[in-house]
Amino acid sequence: MTTSCANRPRDPMIRMAAFGLLFLASGGSALAQKTSDLSGLWQTETAGSTVRIARCGNGYCGTIAATAGPGVDAKNPDPALRTRKLVGVQIMQAGTPSGAGFEGSLYNPNDGKTYAGSVTPKGPDTIEVAGCVLSVLCKRQTWRRIR
Repeated sequence: MTTSCANRPRDPMIRMAAFGLLFLASGGSALAQKTSDLSGLWQTETAGSTVRIARCGNGYCGTIAATAGPGVDAKNPDPALRTRKLVGVQIMQAGTPSGAGFEGSLYNPNDGKTYAGSVTPKGPDTIEVAGCVLSVLCKRQTWRRIR
């Protein structure tokens, strides 16, 4: 008994196109995961602050919603801002989609410096936030969504 290949496309271009369509169709769920909504309240890894993340342009921005301790921006490089309350201060601007997450900048009120940063979803209720110096020396934190 011989097997017929009459129903299979013989032209390599048609096979490549069929493979491409199959690849795109299977990638739909990965794309949906990649762009899952990060909006909401997030607890920092040290539980020192709660950050409200919201859509901002093509990405996300994060603003301090609650903080432990004195709650002032004492380490800000601008002396005029050192007495301002941290609640309401935008510390994250991640407006550039990149890979599975977003890139931008992060302000660290603990040292008053702004770093190149990224936010990457690691699950429905977990994100990795990274702040880097020279794109090599990075500190990473895992934040958890507050329900």
